[in-house]
Formats: sequence, C-alpha cells, structure tokens
Amino acid sequence: MNELKITAIGGGTGLSTMLKGLKLHTRKITAIVSVADDGGSSGILRNDMGMLPPGDVRNCIAALIDMDEQYAELLNYRFREGVFEGHTVGNMLLAAINENSDNFDEAVSKLSKLVGICGTVIPVSNDSITLGAVLADGSRITGESNIGERPAGSMPIDRVFIDPAWARPVEGAIRAIKDADIVVMGPGSLYTSVIPNLLVPGITKAIAESSAKKVYVCNIMTEPGETDNMNAAEHLDAIEKHSYKGIADYIVVNDAPIPKSVMETYAAEGSVPVDAVTDELARRVNVLHGAMFLVKNGQVRHNFIRLARGIARLGE
Repeated sequence: MNELKITAIGGGTGLSTMLKGLKLHTRKITAIVSVADDGGSSGILRNDMGMLPPGDVRNCIAALIDMDEQYAELLNYRFREGVFEGHTVGNMLLAAINENSDNFDEAVSKLSKLVGICGTVIPVSNDSITLGAVLADGSRITGESNIGERPAGSMPIDRVFIDPAWARPVEGAIRAIKDADIVVMGPGSLYTSVIPNLLVPGITKAIAESSAKKVYVCNIMTEPGETDNMNAAEHLDAIEKHSYKGIADYIVVNDAPIPKSVMETYAAEGSVPVDAVTDELARRVNVLHGAMFLVKNGQVRHNFIRLARGIARLGE
C-alpha cells in the first residue's frame, strides 16, 4: 500500500503543531507556508535583509525534524540579550543560507536537508507579499501584524488581499497539492495565516483540481480583533469567500468544554470558544468533532496526536 501523502497549508504555530502529529503517520508530508508575516524577528529580517519572513517556515522545519530533536530546540532558541535579542537561531541560519541561495524556497530546502526533516517545507511564494485587510466600513489596514494585533471588538474584517496580487506560487507547492491524498487547511489564524495562502494565484485552482480529500481545521478559540464571536460556520464562510464554495469536504471542530479557569483568562482578552454549530455545518460539510484540545501553560492548543489521527484516518 502506498504511503499517505498529506499537504498542509497555513502558517503560525497552528500548522507547526499539527505537523508534529502528522509525521507519526506518514513521511510524505508537505507544509505550504505563508510568507506574509511582518512582525517580530521575521519582520526585522525582512526589512533589514530584504528576505522573506523566516519564522513560520522555521517553526515547520523544527516540527518535522527527524534526526535529532535537539536540533528543533536549537532552531527555536531565541536570544535574550545583545545584538541578536529577539531573533532565533533558525531565523539567523535561514538568513545566512538565503544570502547564498537563488531564492527563499532554495534556502528553506537547504536548511531542511541540513537538520534532517521528515517531509518537505515550501514557502507559498518566493515573492515578497504584503497582506492587507478591508474592514466592514470600507477602511483598510496594511500589514499582517497590524491586522492580527487589533484588540477585541475592533471593526470586523470583510476580506483580506495580498500585494502584489500577481505573486507567483512556488511550483513545488502546486505539485504537492495536486499529488496529495489529503489537503489540510489550517489550523492557524484565519485571516493572517490560512487565507493568505489561498490568495496566491494558482493555489486555490490547484486545490479545486486536486482529487485529494480537503480538510479545514477550525481554530478552537476566537482571536480578538480578527475572528470576534465567529462560529465554525462563519470561519468556513470566510475561507469560501476567498476561494470557492465547497473547498472543504471535511471540517474539524472541537466540541468539548474548555476548563473554566482557562476560559476566564481568555475571556479577559475577549476570546471565546468557537461554537461548532454542528447541525448547521452538517448540512454543508462532513464534520469531524471531539475533544481536539489540550491546555499547555494556560493556553488552549490543538491536541496534535488526536488531530493527526483523525486526519490520517481519512486516507484509510
């Protein structure tokens, strides 16, 4: 029997967390990663060195390391003081390798081989992309960090866009989508990690043409200023608005209660559990639900073991 081929599309910590679980089921994993990030260490390196943001890519490489887990700790080590304060070792390595590569995709491939990963990590584009948002009142925001850092109760997002709109996809990303048995979108910030990938010309078309089973992994909690009070159906609505109706065959949602003590902390920040609204969802998409979360250091995260197991079973 052929090994399951899974292509995961997203960015941020959500994607890298899921990859840790998926690599327990197959070695044929491709992570297609957003390059719209412009905050923190990634933003500094992007501005100072003219490179694409390395942070999300570095996280995915670290998650898929197969040879020695200590490499993952090294890549994610963040300097606490001095001239490199705020930067991670992995970001600096990618910056150095990028200086001696023809494009960012090549640099990512070189670092992946250097540390020995299970699968492949691909930036969605080699072009420098700026993310923008159009709000419900017609006003606009420029920059991924400016969109993602808005406080709870901010003007709702109507849609997001990329500049340049003609950004070219990395050919390996298109091929990985078309060849996959399962294509997974998310988990991750809806408007700033998942959807930006779908806006790169050719990505949505490749998903539509792929015979793979398509899965959207919905976030467990809403994100202040980005998805305030949005339920799972509304998350899917936003995905479809930026791609096409029926892009997902399945949606993964959490329907287990979050501990009260944890809820209180999130509520203070304006975040609530994403309502699964299972009956409504079931009329338009296959719903995979269960206790998909765990609490780590007071934060709600996907239980990557259960999540990956549920996704992998779709390929049986």
